[in-house]
Amino acid sequence: MPGSNCTQATGFSLMGFTEDRATHVTLFLLFLLTYLVTILGNLGMITLIRASPLLHSPMYYFLGNLAFVNLCTSTIITPRMLVGVLLGKKGITYAGCMAQVFTCGLFVVTECFLLAVMAYDRYVAICHPLLYPLAMSPERCSRLLASSYLLGLANGMAQTIGMSSLSFCSSSTIDLFFCDISLLISLSTSDTTLSLVILRTSSSLFGVPSMLVVLVSFVAIISTILSISSAEGRHKAFSTCASHLTAVSTFYGALIFMYLIPRSDTSRAGDKWAAVLYTVVTPMMNPLIYSLRNQEVK
Repeated sequence: MPGSNCTQATGFSLMGFTEDRATHVTLFLLFLLTYLVTILGNLGMITLIRASPLLHSPMYYFLGNLAFVNLCTSTIITPRMLVGVLLGKKGITYAGCMAQVFTCGLFVVTECFLLAVMAYDRYVAICHPLLYPLAMSPERCSRLLASSYLLGLANGMAQTIGMSSLSFCSSSTIDLFFCDISLLISLSTSDTTLSLVILRTSSSLFGVPSMLVVLVSFVAIISTILSISSAEGRHKAFSTCASHLTAVSTFYGALIFMYLIPRSDTSRAGDKWAAVLYTVVTPMMNPLIYSLRNQEVK
């Protein structure tokens, strides 16, 4: 409820992980190493895909854009988190917080649809190989990619508009290492109906359909693979899809835990580590998974 003695916030305090200074050094080194691997892995993947004619195919076209999105997601979150862990600077301005809300909303939803498009690509390649050149033509790939970015942009704008109508007390503290929209809504001192409607609607419109595309695609893929008589053929097909399935499971699992499982504000202890999975770990994992398990990339 709004309070008469509440001063409108011009910034927020990010709690991070722990108050133990000794632990801060370990966390800083761990996250710094993770970020460096993320930068090198994703930049390397983008460079390799652009430079190698062997990788000029729809699958790698989408993979290169996934690497770009992972690079952006990690850069939005991790450097600010490293400064907070190392120097103990917890403050973030209101404008900086809204920028994180917008960019996270943009790139997280874009990644959801990129993963769905990549699952569809694998479905066509394995289940309908003769139709693949037509179904995944350059024009259609460009439209699918543009749609992913436009849907991400729509989500980022909607979340930011919803947040701009909220009021916060100057003492607002976010119990996380970045400005997560669900926690911001719970901290607001004004009516949060519009923001909650936007959050639930975007989760339903953007998250659920992309997950269903992935689920249906992989059910069809597994069914087709099991019908292959050759053991070598089954192994090759499973190997092609295993990397994508690993990345998808980690990313969507963390998002489902964060945004689609109803729970009270007092039962959010696992939110920090779920957020680490989809903002820090997944951007690092994707280039490693796709390079280590992919003969063409090797």
